[in-house]
Amino acid sequence: MNLQLNSEIAKQFKNSSQKIRVLTEFWVKQNIFCPNCGSKLSKFKNNKPVADFLCEKCSEEFELKSKNSKSPGNKIVDGAYHTMIERINSENNPNFFFLTYDKSTLIVNNFMIIPKFYFLPKIIEKRKPLSANARRSGWIGCNILLNEIPESGRIYFVKNSIIIDKSTVIGNWQKTIFLDKKDQNAKGWILDVMICIDKIRKNEFSLEDIYKFEPYLKAKHPNNNFIKDKIRQQLQLLRDKGIIEFIGRGKYKKIN
Repeated sequence: MNLQLNSEIAKQFKNSSQKIRVLTEFWVKQNIFCPNCGSKLSKFKNNKPVADFLCEKCSEEFELKSKNSKSPGNKIVDGAYHTMIERINSENNPNFFFLTYDKSTLIVNNFMIIPKFYFLPKIIEKRKPLSANARRSGWIGCNILLNEIPESGRIYFVKNSIIIDKSTVIGNWQKTIFLDKKDQNAKGWILDVMICIDKIRKNEFSLEDIYKFEPYLKAKHPNNNFIKDKIRQQLQLLRDKGIIEFIGRGKYKKIN
């Protein structure tokens, strides 16, 4: 994998945003594989409104966003809020590629995918409407909140300029693909508990460590009066799916 964006292919473009889109799309086409099956990706023709790339073998679709930055940060700016919510609730929401690059060197420093099965309305932040003086007055955009996505939902191909092995990328994708079959309510509980596990900054943790997040989870699910029961239920599911390991006496271990 070559982390250098090829500036030669966009020489004819004057607009900087159009230029970087051409550069990053070309880079993805040349370097990135489908994380589901490992096949080469194809570029959609005619600028499909909701996706940029397609895996012709397994039919997974991908949308690409790019930013001049050293790291992805906590938020990713996206398009229209209501369109994004509609897409999340539909059956053909694409997976989300996110690329960061250094503008001065045109080097890719991060490239990751957020699988579509991690997308819930709660991770989409509504921005303020554009002012009356704006060309698109009243238009409402959105942000994708990365801090509402567990670490397992940020699958890196390149992290801090380090290229991740292809088998590791595919393995990380397959590890949580079971979420694709869950409805939004069930998925919400699983992801919230996964975020709590991420916040425990040690490899082994106890049931009591997770119970400390009871107020956080109650705020997320105010209509549920059996938070600890739900926590244990999600831990059992994550254990069965190989995300964590039960090591006895109320203790668990993260599986990297």
